[in-house]
Order: sequence, then C-alpha cells, then structure tokens
Amino acid sequence: MRMKIEIIGAVQGVGFRPFVYRLAKEMGLRGFIINTPEGVRIEVEGEKLEEFLSLLQTQKPPLARIYSLSVEYSHEVGYTDFEIRESNAFGKREAFILPDIGTCEQCLIELFNPKDRRYLYPFINCTHCGPRFTIIEKLPYDRENTTMKSFNMCELCKKEYENPEDRRFHAQPNACPKCGPWVSLYDNKGSLLAEREDAILLVLKALKEGKVVAVKGIGGFHLMCNATEEEAVRTLRERKRRKEKPFAVMFKDLDQLRTFAKPTPLEEAILSSPERPIVLVERGSGTLSGAVAPGLKKIGAFLPYSPLHYIITKNLDFPLVATSGNYSEEPIVKDNAEALEKLSQLADLLLLHNRDIRRRCDDSVVKVVGGVPLPIRRSRGYAPLPIRLPYKLSKKVLAVGGMLKNTFAIAWEDRVFVSQHVGDVENYQTLKSFEEMILDFMELYEFEPEVVVCDMHPRYETTRWAKEFAEEKNIPLLKVQHHYSHILSCMAERGLKERVLGIAWDGTGYGTDGTLWGGEFLICDYKNFERVYHFRPFRLIGGEKAVKEPRRVALSILLEVFGEQALNLELPFEEKELNILFISWKKGINVPLSSSVGRLFDGVCSLLGIRHYNSYEGQSAMALEDLYDPSVKDHYSFEIEGNTVDWRPLILDLLKDKSKEKAPSRFINTLAKIALEVAKRIEIKRVCLSGGVMQNNPLVSRIVEYLTGEGFKAYTHQKVPANDGGLSLGQVAYSLFLD
Repeated sequence: MRMKIEIIGAVQGVGFRPFVYRLAKEMGLRGFIINTPEGVRIEVEGEKLEEFLSLLQTQKPPLARIYSLSVEYSHEVGYTDFEIRESNAFGKREAFILPDIGTCEQCLIELFNPKDRRYLYPFINCTHCGPRFTIIEKLPYDRENTTMKSFNMCELCKKEYENPEDRRFHAQPNACPKCGPWVSLYDNKGSLLAEREDAILLVLKALKEGKVVAVKGIGGFHLMCNATEEEAVRTLRERKRRKEKPFAVMFKDLDQLRTFAKPTPLEEAILSSPERPIVLVERGSGTLSGAVAPGLKKIGAFLPYSPLHYIITKNLDFPLVATSGNYSEEPIVKDNAEALEKLSQLADLLLLHNRDIRRRCDDSVVKVVGGVPLPIRRSRGYAPLPIRLPYKLSKKVLAVGGMLKNTFAIAWEDRVFVSQHVGDVENYQTLKSFEEMILDFMELYEFEPEVVVCDMHPRYETTRWAKEFAEEKNIPLLKVQHHYSHILSCMAERGLKERVLGIAWDGTGYGTDGTLWGGEFLICDYKNFERVYHFRPFRLIGGEKAVKEPRRVALSILLEVFGEQALNLELPFEEKELNILFISWKKGINVPLSSSVGRLFDGVCSLLGIRHYNSYEGQSAMALEDLYDPSVKDHYSFEIEGNTVDWRPLILDLLKDKSKEKAPSRFINTLAKIALEVAKRIEIKRVCLSGGVMQNNPLVSRIVEYLTGEGFKAYTHQKVPANDGGLSLGQVAYSLFLD
C-alpha cells in the first residue's frame, strides 16, 4: 500500500523534511518528501503507515505548524529507499512562511565554544532558529530564493546542508566565517573602520564610552547605547527627536533583567520564547537612566535574539537601549546605503553586515493584560503566520487597516496573513513603505485581491490609497466602521460565530453619524452591527490639538459639567488663551464631537494635575494605569439615560474626592462598572473587549472580573493587538459573507 500525504502549513525551514526522512528510515518505509509551494508532499510505502501518519503529527519539530493534512491511498509503485527530493517551484503559493526565530540553545553553545568553527560567528543558525521572513524573496523556501543566494557554501557547510541527519540540513541561511556574511564598522562620515571581529571590539569600546551605535539586525537597524548612562540616553533622545516615548531595553539574560525589573513568571516565559518580543515589565531597584521611560513604572524589556546581539551583550556589564533605527514616525531603516545616509546623523558609529534584509520587520511588543499575553505590536517573531477564520471567504481580500499602528492583511479561504507592523501612516515615508509592503506581500504569495476593505474615515491615507488601488484594479471597495472592525477582529481571532456585545473603547474613530466615536457598545455579528449604547459626546477643543493637550479635553469636560462657570476654576491656561478656547467651544469652531473613552483618560489625567500635555499617543492613559491601586474597590457614580452613558456625575465625584491618590483607581473602577451595567441591560452573554483603551491592564482586569462574576464570558485579544494594529483582521472578517 502507498500513502500520499499533502501538508499545508509552516513546514519549510523548520527541519520538517529531515524529521520525516529520519522517521521513515527508522520505520523501514520507502518513498520521498518534497517541498511544494503549498507545503510538502510525502509518499510512503511499506508497513505501519497509520503509525507513521500519527507520529508525523505528534512528534513534528517544535516550530512546525500543520494547518491542513490530506491523505490518499493507492497501489505501490516500487520505491526502493526513502529520499528527499528537489523542491517543486510550480503550483499555488500556499506554504506558510515562518517568522524570524530567536537563536536556539544548540547554536548558542556552539557560538561561545572556542573549539567550534563558528565560535563568535554573528550569523550562526540552524533549522531551529534564525531569519526566515526577512530573507525570503519568493516561495518555495530554498536558498536560491533568499538573500543568502550570493553566498556559496564552503565544503563543510555544504556537507551539513546536504546531510539529512544534521540539524542544518537545508537550513537556508547556513554559513560560517569562511563562506558567509560578515560585519563592517563605519563612522558617521561613511569611512570604513574595521571588519569582522575587530569591528565588534570597536563597537564594545564605543558603547562603554557612552556612544550611540547603529547595529544592523534581523529586520532592520537598532540604535544602541548604555541604558544606565543618563547622558548617552538623553543624547539619543535629542538626535532621534523622541521627547518622552519609552525606549526598549535589551538585557543580556534574565538574571541581569531581574536586577533592574520585576518580571512575573509569565512575563519571563514570554521573554524567553522563540519569538523574543519586547515585554512590558515593572521596574525594579536597579538604576536605569531616567530618560529610558520618563515618568513610567514599567519598561519595555527584551532579550537578545540574534547571535550578534548575544556577542555584544555578553561582553558588557550593562543593559542597552535598543530602539528602532529611524527618526521618530519614519519606517525602520533596513539597507546599508540608507543607514549610511540617514542613521549617520543619529549614531556615532554604524555596524553593518552584507546579508541583505528583504523586508523590514520591527520588534514585537507584548503586555500581560488581565493575566493574558496581549500583543501591543505584532511583528518580528509572529508575522506572517496566518490566523484562522471561523468561516471561509468567498473572495480573496486585501484589508488595508487603519492609519495608526497600521498593519494590513491578505486573506483567502479561512486564512488571514496579517502583515508585520507598518507604523503610523501619516507621512510620505510611511505611506510609501505601506504601499511597498503590500505589493511585496502580493508578489510573495502570488496574490491578486478580488475586493479591498478599508476604514470609513475619509481622511485616512490608507483609505485614500485603497480607493485608488480598487479603481486601478477595477475591484469592489468596502468601507467598514472603525469600532465595528475592532469587535470583528476579536470575534474572528477567538473563533466566535454567534452575536456578541462588543465594547470598543479607544482614542478616536470615524462614526456613521460623522462624529468621532470611541466609547461604544455594539451588538455585532459578521454581517452588521447596532450601536446600542455610547458615552455622552463632548467637544474636542482644537480637534487634533486636543489629542496632544489633555488640558483642552479637561476644559471641555468642565464646560460640559459647569457651563461658563468653569472659567472661574483654577485652570492651566493664560486668561487670553482661555477666553479664545471658550469662544471656540461655545460657537462650535473646530470642536468636533467625540464619545471617546481614550480622551476621557486624557481629561481626567489633566484634572488630577498629572499631565497637561502628551508627547506621544496614550501617555496619559499609561500614567493613570501606573497609579492604579488594586486594593481600591469603590468607584464614582454615573448615569445611563436612554442609550447614553453620562460621565458627568463621575467628574463631579472626582473633583470632590479628597483622596486624590485613589482617584485614578476609582476612575478606572467606574469605567469597569459602566461596562458591567450596560452588559446586564443587553443580556448577551458573550462580550468582546477591543480598542486601544482595552490594553489598560487594571481596566481590563476589572471588567473581566465584574463580567465573569455575573455569568458573562469576556473575550480579549490574544493573537492581534486590541489597538488599531488589529483592524485589518476585523476588516477581513467583515468580508466573510459577501455575495
């Protein structure tokens, strides 16, 4: 009997073929395995075929993912041995490309073994680790289809590559100091200073001297400096034009991290995972520069994930700021020439290497929210593995996402391939990168969309791009309401099929009535939604300017509560400016209506005298989260009139509260109580929480506690961000029931 097995999944570049080869040989089976554009095909003859099929799935390599497996039986053709055949380049592109994976333990042992031929080699890898997504040019995943194609393997590397018993069998980036890529160090005037080991020694010297070094990594450049040296970190902030937004810090290992922070066991597990994301953890007693994360109790920590990172951090006794190599709000730099042009203005030295990065890919960020890991930014280590939909699509879909924290997605059948982090599509550079990344995805997967989906906000650059693209391709364009997309995203990733109550709270999103929503209660299925409750709208004085100035939101809130009498209160404005803003509010000049809970966070933060200005999105909410005390159980009052949640009683209570240190906790508890009260009125037992505000750990924890205590099932995000980085998945889900 002959068994033919077709597997679709992430089975290329993970040691799957050598695993199957060894298994078949051990069981005395004959036949072959071959990479295909869809995944792999296996044919085997002999006894114990069912046992082979079972072991294929239960003992597969840890990085392998099988999404579809089909089996067909037929007559034997007389295979005499088992072999690994050359890849088939023809067929539909459905193989799942693996993300870039952190260096494995076996490679680390070799990396620091003086007797190993790859001792201190910055590009050591095997089928269990190393770059994948950032080096592949096209499918199938073979060396000639990667940026390693220009490096011819030496005899020893070739022998490993061709030996099915070796863990480097068909490891496409396989190389060594003799035949592979190397590093080169340049000064910021473009002069070559050193190469290979000498270059790394000079980098170590520069970092010890407090200098800023641009280091080329897996998916782009990092800007690195001593995280404990105030002057070095402040210098980096000034050059990067990044006033207060936190920097990520790379620690050499968990022991070093524990001297500066207090990670929980779950956070340590995430930090040590093969994906190696940045994880938000509580500060400890160790002294980091105050400029790393100004005014915050948490820091973004991560561990080395490339051999070069390990070599650098192992030889330093201090952690490193390791932030994206770019000017703020621009795409991360990935190419050598671009680095020498742009990063020379930010760094004292630049450490380059000659393995090209095919596509840029920022570090991922994860935060534990409500006891569950939540991706804040889903990128390196996670993208582009697909997410399964609860139903199948009838058309191929391109979803372009939102404007902030953008990701896009391509989808067909029941699989959604969400892109790596793109960024805020608010300037020419990021818009250009956004377009390049979409076209790259389409080429990589040989994908031609049959429908395009975007946000309904008329001023989003992504919406404008989608409209032009759809017209050019002569295909339909669908526009989806922002908060509905948030809830659909949560429904899709959690596999929910029935109607849900969606609580979508964020900073802003364009509503169907032309106002700015952000405090929404929606009854949703995949075909439609109903806005059943929402927060009482208030005016954003100065529009977008109010987002950066919480004091303006506070003024608007006070005017809503007290009217003109609010002008007699002590306010953070000069008299002339205050009068101008009041006239603007009264006459409705540039004061768009908003129901945003995110803006309420801003206003409360200003009312409590914590922050009157934001230098980055979400800064006020993060400040209030830091001040939350879980021992505070009480809350302020609120009212629900018709379908409107009136927050004015909350503000009155807050202003009267003499225990100002408890006010942030009571404010957050009140929001959680509002969520519960609305849920009880609607009586749909499945509740989805989404939107940027739903990244607030104490808020989500309280909402989940209150809801589950009353018999509701609360669903939070686990695969894509609750912020706008998850919108593209929701936009795809909206396309499930197209005619």
